[in-house]
Amino acid sequence: MTGPSPLSVLVAALADGSVEVVDLTSPLSASTPVIQLPPEFGQTAPFALAEISRYDDRGPAWYWNNFTSGEHTGTHFDAPNHWVTGKDLADVASVPASRLIAPAVVLDFTAEVAKDPDFLVDVDHIRTWEAANVPLPAGGWLLVRTGWDARSSSQEEFLNADETGPHTPGMSPECARWVAQESPVLGLGVETVGTDAGRAHSFDPPFPCHSYLMGSDKYGLTQLQNLSKLPPTGAVVIAGPLPIVNGSGSPARVLALVER
Repeated sequence: MTGPSPLSVLVAALADGSVEVVDLTSPLSASTPVIQLPPEFGQTAPFALAEISRYDDRGPAWYWNNFTSGEHTGTHFDAPNHWVTGKDLADVASVPASRLIAPAVVLDFTAEVAKDPDFLVDVDHIRTWEAANVPLPAGGWLLVRTGWDARSSSQEEFLNADETGPHTPGMSPECARWVAQESPVLGLGVETVGTDAGRAHSFDPPFPCHSYLMGSDKYGLTQLQNLSKLPPTGAVVIAGPLPIVNGSGSPARVLALVER
């Protein structure tokens, strides 16, 4: 091999700032918003720390905690077995590590969502974006920016629910099917509490992003932040879920590499 290796070039670019690391992860704490299902269903636990010791008689030189959390709390990764359509597919520990680093495109619908929190992305929106930019990346992520991360400090504002249910943006059923079954991407990333729209319980099928994506051996990333710092094309996403055996997902540290 002549010339510097690709990895040495990357390390140098990270050191001199020509490649920036953007953290897409929401901080994980007891105040992190969690999804609320109808009361007849099981509910996820919010994140919580339980102190083991803190430089005291329980452990004089060390501080550490136990923690409890739902698999799908905070910024998290949805594995195929999370949904009944993917029940015989991979758990989160079985997701190939090579699929956790992938290119990404960012489609910006903040203006539409500011006018209508129930806004739905449709196939024509994606095709129009592709015509003006590039095709969706094969084996990459489709990230949908809606500005919803600005609400993430408040459970009430983040879920945006009233007597008719939550009102958050997402995808139409046909768009979810198209992304899962016809597009080349490996997964969908969003800023909301889940990949589906707030009204998706009443869609056909219910929760179509989960149903189609998981059933197609694809993935979800949710509660992302800082998508505003990414370009429409050219970023590389690194998703790091815990490899929980038999797990349906995991809180994840999600980073993006961006050329500056």
